[in-house]
Amino acid sequence: MKLIIYIPALNEEKRIGTTLQSLPKKLKGIDEIQYLVVDDGSKDKTIEIAEKHKAIVFSHSINKGVGAAFHSGVEQSLKMGADIMLSIDADGQFDVNDIPMLLQPILDGDADFTTGNRFHKEGDRPEFMSPVKYWGNRQIAKLVSRVAGKQIRDVACGFRAYNRETLLNLNLIGKFTYTQETILDLSYKEFQLVEVPISVKYFEDRISRVANSIIRYAINTFLIIFRSYRDYRPLSFFGIAGIFIFLLGLGFDVFIFWHWTQTGTFSPYKAFGFLGGLLNLLGALTILMAILADMFDRQRITQEKILYFLKKERYKKN
Repeated sequence: MKLIIYIPALNEEKRIGTTLQSLPKKLKGIDEIQYLVVDDGSKDKTIEIAEKHKAIVFSHSINKGVGAAFHSGVEQSLKMGADIMLSIDADGQFDVNDIPMLLQPILDGDADFTTGNRFHKEGDRPEFMSPVKYWGNRQIAKLVSRVAGKQIRDVACGFRAYNRETLLNLNLIGKFTYTQETILDLSYKEFQLVEVPISVKYFEDRISRVANSIIRYAINTFLIIFRSYRDYRPLSFFGIAGIFIFLLGLGFDVFIFWHWTQTGTFSPYKAFGFLGGLLNLLGALTILMAILADMFDRQRITQEKILYFLKKERYKKN
């Protein structure tokens, strides 16, 4: 059983050495451990320090974003023969003593992937985490839970573990971040997620690489969730919208018909009749789009299965 501990890094020369040094060298149920640092265009001594601590470094020539770094982490972990990939931040905010707890559900066969839960106690906001960020995390968790169809308390934690099958099945698009999209992608594919209570510490001078702008983070996260729901649930996504539009038009139709039965004329509400007809047409077209999108979704599922077998062959373990 081979474990790859993946660390994304951008200008982390101050703390990455301490983090790498603190990582476990041996773990129960694990035969081999390797460290993988994905350098996302650092301009400091991050690479030099990581290599000094015997980490394998994969570098982006420019800064591409947390999501792109994760894509590289998954690909490189598969190339390295990972049975499990564990992701942890470079700045030391997560407690390495929690690593065995994240791995155990996977080793026991009770989970395909696990994620740390920083909010396992209701109202327990981590120290130095702003109230706005805490509130935002809770709202996004509720939204993702609704879309994924399962209750998840923390959808943005980067302290996670994935078995080999989930790594082979992941097909992500977003470069901004990956945390919510990963949960949605794997949940739709019916992989089992287990949340593990963890401890976390935020430094007063810590600047988030993803959520340094709350508005930008909220917009990009919403777009990721929106696109995931559209792509994986096209029938309900377009179908619900189409039915709503059609029923709205039907309401205008009923009103104008009732008015005609009472007065014998459509005046002065003729526009309502035209509006109702237009909405009926738009609703019917949107419902038709839902049916077509559902047909295309079958093609997407087939293509993802082909991608899975291609990746399984490409990253076949010796």
